[in-house]
Amino acid sequence: QVQLTESGGGLVQPGGSLRLSCATSRSIFSINTMGWFRQAPGLQREWVASITTSGRITYTDSVKGRFTISRDNAKNTVFLQMNGLKPADTAVYYCNTPLALKSWGQGTQVTVSS
Repeated sequence: QVQLTESGGGLVQPGGSLRLSCATSRSIFSINTMGWFRQAPGLQREWVASITTSGRITYTDSVKGRFTISRDNAKNTVFLQMNGLKPADTAVYYCNTPLALKSWGQGTQVTVSS
């Protein structure tokens, strides 16, 4: 079974920063576009950002200019640097392979509150 392990969430004040990490197996990481998703309470899970194996990046409009996705091919890890956090960013964040979704991991909780 595919394992996607997210970490790095926490409680942060508005305007603060967090860096999320997601590790998976080389067999998954090396051939797949990797992405971040989030699910806020009472809402459907939504796509946040993606990065292809060649490094092409896309973001949902609400995080452009604030979030940065990157991948470390040596460590089979994808990151999400989140700056300028807003209360609306509060959600459980998940990583996955957007073009062919795998089983979801546990996610990591991000709470933005004063």
